[in-house]
Amino acid sequence: MNVLIVYPESGNTVTGNLCSARQYKDILTDLGHDVVLSEKFEGQRAELLIAINAQKKNRDIVQFAESYPDSKIVVILSGTDIYPEPSESSFHSMQLAHSIIALQNKGAKQVPDKMKEKVHVIIQSVVNEGPYSGIESNRKSFDVALVSNLRQVKDPFLAVEAAKIMPQESNLRILHAGFVLDSGFDEIARNESNENERYQWLGGLDPFETRKLISSCNLLIITSKHEGAGRVVGEAIVSGVPIISTRVDGVTGVLGDDYEGLFPVGDASALAALLQRAEMEKGFLNNLKRSCMSKAFNFDPSAEKDSWNKLLVKLL
Repeated sequence: MNVLIVYPESGNTVTGNLCSARQYKDILTDLGHDVVLSEKFEGQRAELLIAINAQKKNRDIVQFAESYPDSKIVVILSGTDIYPEPSESSFHSMQLAHSIIALQNKGAKQVPDKMKEKVHVIIQSVVNEGPYSGIESNRKSFDVALVSNLRQVKDPFLAVEAAKIMPQESNLRILHAGFVLDSGFDEIARNESNENERYQWLGGLDPFETRKLISSCNLLIITSKHEGAGRVVGEAIVSGVPIISTRVDGVTGVLGDDYEGLFPVGDASALAALLQRAEMEKGFLNNLKRSCMSKAFNFDPSAEKDSWNKLLVKLL
């Protein structure tokens, strides 16, 4: 089958959408399909369109549906498609889709009731490639990875605020990997890196370097205001790295509402309190790690591949 995967324009930036597009291409190619990636629909003929991001790809979805009415459309929901509520363009894309993919269980609940029968939950897998050499470990520091492109919805500088109110004796070091997507955020990140010894912005990293960073740290933090299903959740879990996160569906949909490492969106004090516990209380950090590792089965590549195969057989 000929498949076209479209995803939001990323330029020279490595985004979650781009990583997803590449992963889906690999999976579908392994299943025997001919797959083309593109940032936009330009009349390419295909039996199946897979659109990543219902809102940003709405125009492409509409044009494809008009051009090839006998072909099928699968829409993959991103966080901004469904949180806090689906936009008009997201809703329209879901209407045109033959199947809708949610990346975690709570994402499916955000889809309007009359379209829920089209929803399939397919959690993005993570390949366990064994230990990474990682960044050289500084044994005197408590290293925390923040993997977040610099944009408002990710609230990346909440981590900086939390670092500033940590106790003086803390050896916290936040290592922030992320490309600049919102204007002015690079200047803030550079200034904070220069003025705050507990924060270092590493700039944008490729996927391999990002995995090395995560695996070299004691902890991963997520500060997003809205998160559909952050890829880093699975990457941290498969790497054996515990997580502290805002209470957002993209995380609780995997780790559960009762996970101990959650704090309210925008609450720097609560984040600092959890970071302090993780650094000072070995038992707390170990509990977080055990909870995360208990969810590792969700990210099995063979399970994701099987889910896609079943979906396509049913769809076509």
